[in-house]
Amino acid sequence: MKKYQEITEARRVLELSEQATMEQIKSNYRHLIRKWHPDRCNENSKKCKEMTTKIIAAYRIINDYCKNYKFSFSEQEVKNYLSAEEWWFERFGMNSLYSDEQE
Repeated sequence: MKKYQEITEARRVLELSEQATMEQIKSNYRHLIRKWHPDRCNENSKKCKEMTTKIIAAYRIINDYCKNYKFSFSEQEVKNYLSAEEWWFERFGMNSLYSDEQE
C-alpha cells in the first residue's frame, strides 16, 4: 500500500488524473518545472526550490513506475483502446445502414 500512496502523491504533485499518457506526464512535468524553476519563479526562492525538488522527485517516481509497468497486449486489452471508428468497423465492417448500395 505504501507504493500506491507514493505514486498517488507523485501524481498529485504533477497534477495528473488517475489515468494519463506518457505525453501528458511529460507535458505536465515540463509545465510545472517552467513555472517553479528558481530562475523563473515569482514566489519566494525557498518555496520555488522546494517545489522544483518535489516536481523532480514526483516525475522520477512516476517514470520509474511506468518503466516497470507490465503492459498487456491481449486482444481484449487492445480492444479497450479502439477509436470510435475502429470500434464501428470492428462490429459492423464496411456495411452501412445509410449506404445507397443495398445488397
